[in-house]
Amino acid sequence: MSTTIASIRFLPLIPVWALALLAAVSLALVGFALWRRARGAVLRGLGLAVLIAWLAGPTLVRETQQGLRDAALLVVDRSASMQVGDRAKLAEDAAATLRREIAQLPDLDLHEVSVPERGHDGTRLWGAVRQALADIPRDRLAGIVAVTDGMVHDAAPPLPAGAPVQALIAAKGEEWDRRVRIVRAPTYGIVGRTLELRVVVEDLGRGAPGGIAELRLRRDGAPPVTLSVPVGEVQSVPVEIARAGPSIIEISTPPVRGEASPLNNSAVVQINGVRDRLRVLLVSGEPTQDERTWRRLLKSDPAVDLVHFTILRPPEKDDTTPLNELALIAFPTRELFAEKLSGFDLIILDRFTDRGILPHVYLENIADYVRHGGALLLTAGPEFAGPMSLDQTPLGEVLPAHAPIAGDGVIDEAFRPRVTALGLRHPVTAGLAGANTDPNGEASWGSWYRAIATADVQGQVLMRGPEGAPLLILSHVGDGRAALLMSDQIWLWSRGHQGGGPQAELLRRVAHWLMGEPELDEDRLSASLEAGTLKITRRTLSEGPPPPVTVTDPGGHEISVRLTSTGPGAASGTLPAKAPGVWRVSDGRHTAFAAAGQENRLEFADLRATAEKMQPVVTRSGGGVVWLGRDGAPQVRRAEGAGSDWIGLPRRHAHVVTGVETSPLLPDWVALPLLLGFVVGAWKRESG
Repeated sequence: MSTTIASIRFLPLIPVWALALLAAVSLALVGFALWRRARGAVLRGLGLAVLIAWLAGPTLVRETQQGLRDAALLVVDRSASMQVGDRAKLAEDAAATLRREIAQLPDLDLHEVSVPERGHDGTRLWGAVRQALADIPRDRLAGIVAVTDGMVHDAAPPLPAGAPVQALIAAKGEEWDRRVRIVRAPTYGIVGRTLELRVVVEDLGRGAPGGIAELRLRRDGAPPVTLSVPVGEVQSVPVEIARAGPSIIEISTPPVRGEASPLNNSAVVQINGVRDRLRVLLVSGEPTQDERTWRRLLKSDPAVDLVHFTILRPPEKDDTTPLNELALIAFPTRELFAEKLSGFDLIILDRFTDRGILPHVYLENIADYVRHGGALLLTAGPEFAGPMSLDQTPLGEVLPAHAPIAGDGVIDEAFRPRVTALGLRHPVTAGLAGANTDPNGEASWGSWYRAIATADVQGQVLMRGPEGAPLLILSHVGDGRAALLMSDQIWLWSRGHQGGGPQAELLRRVAHWLMGEPELDEDRLSASLEAGTLKITRRTLSEGPPPPVTVTDPGGHEISVRLTSTGPGAASGTLPAKAPGVWRVSDGRHTAFAAAGQENRLEFADLRATAEKMQPVVTRSGGGVVWLGRDGAPQVRRAEGAGSDWIGLPRRHAHVVTGVETSPLLPDWVALPLLLGFVVGAWKRESG
């Protein structure tokens, strides 16, 4: 629309300061003349006034202006917290109403921007506004309408004056919220020790009840432990690390009537249990090459405390060596095998013979140690098949195989250890470098030259030697584990004989399996969460396709997931897992847990709908707050301010000038005759 506006402007013919000086001097002279009652003073004053007015250059200016349409910015919050309750629906309904109403206004354009979910950055509403304002001239901005829950996590930029901010909050009014917050939670804990979690139950917002809250702690799906705690006070919660591997601890408080959302009423902590120092007792029955292999392997690991004794001379050997030169210290049999036996994580008996050095009561102690959760590894040489074999002692009751009854039991011939069909599936021997890939195939590692025959095998045979004789046997004994290596030739691999072999990796896996490391369990179901994806891994010794597993999400919904075979004895599957909380995976026999924290902790830390954070900007800009859940979508008026059911977007009157016409109000042909007339009149008056 074009309009013409007339105005009077002054275009001085001389500098303004000179014009002001002339006016001051003229006023003084005329005033003095009037005070002296001089004749012609009035006419001289009128003449000077005409001169000053003419020099000021009064001009009539007529401008032709083209009006510009105003612009309104609609900001719709679509962050994660807007999914609480009916906020998203209230926001979309209000946005649709505003679009219709603004479309009906002839002089107002609508610009719209969304506030997306930003991960860990929270709601960046003002950042979206800042980007949108780059495309809108500030003199045309009639106002900003923000449809949000009010939880804004960035600072407002400088906004144009005269452009109000109208906040439309998707709620019925100010809300309060209860949450569980982890103040401090260690990531790792030492097995057998107790660590401390620090948590607090907090009430946020006006009208929160406070008082006493119920705090529940659930560990790996076990029944919860319930505590009554004061709201707002940090609590110390002891947690015992009972086993190695990850433990999932869920801390929650029941929903309270009236709170904004229960989504932040729980928090999940994952603590990995690790062993402080592995205490290993190695007893060598005689000096052997195997002894060096074991000692080198165990001493190279800084996490292992090794106690090693070697029997240099059997008791029945008699010579003239003084007793004080037989050993640096006496063999502390009672201390090791009666008083401190339970303190060891692993006992290795290497080529040990029942020569009476250890009374049978101590061997019985070792057997009881295994039954009650201990770990025993026996490496056998020719002595195992002889009359002084440990198989003939109380220790034989926990061994996974026994010495043959007839024959010498010693097989002296070259052979390459071969992984069995079961061994190809077992995590201790699966994937060993150089191993055969088929039970009947040939391995590529070096040869051994002696093995010991066995009878009455009761454990899992993972490797075989010459003539198919069991070579590596593992077994579960009560709560503990035992292993038999039926050869004293593994040291050949460490020397690189015929290319060597993976002796360090094999012995490490055997030792860790004996000590119950979860990643080496042969029958295991595990779950982990990475980047919003639940990864399920199944390890089993059973053949055939893996059965599906049932996944229970934090909300209690069950989902069946089919696993895909990834190798002998291994299968895996994945599932999108966005919901925060504890995810449970079960195959009917085993259960695994995985913890998903809030992807946007800042966004979910406070789930209230509130006007508190936006109120300073709204008040400073002259806008208002409308509660959509109570007042509904507001009307739009071209006015300042806001009410409970309307918001104002004032006119900015922005325009461009398309034409200018000027006309002097005191042209020369008028000013000069007037000036001359007043001068002549004053002269005649004075001379008359």
